[in-house]
Amino acid sequence: MTRIAQESCVRPRRDVPALNEQEIAQLKVHIPEWNVLEVNDTKQLERKFEFKDFKSAIAFTNEVGESAEAQDHHPSLLTEWGAVTVTWWTHSVKGLHRNDFIMAARTDDFYTN
Repeated sequence: MTRIAQESCVRPRRDVPALNEQEIAQLKVHIPEWNVLEVNDTKQLERKFEFKDFKSAIAFTNEVGESAEAQDHHPSLLTEWGAVTVTWWTHSVKGLHRNDFIMAARTDDFYTN
């Protein structure tokens, strides 16, 4: 497990700005397989995970969902036969926060374990 995946999410204050490009680049090294997207002027982290069947995909979805609920930080999850697309961003800052990188790293750990 990477160090960042061991961190806990914190509730961001409403006046905290989204991460800037330099901060994103520094944290991105922990999650190299994730893509940084911009959707409706909001930066997001996204990765598609592949599975051998739907049962495996739904089990992964549930694992990510349980962790998200425990951390009170929730992703967008698209579960399909053989794939799950996970997207993290922080609504309150209208972009990326350290929490998104923590949860992306945890998501990677669930996939590899």
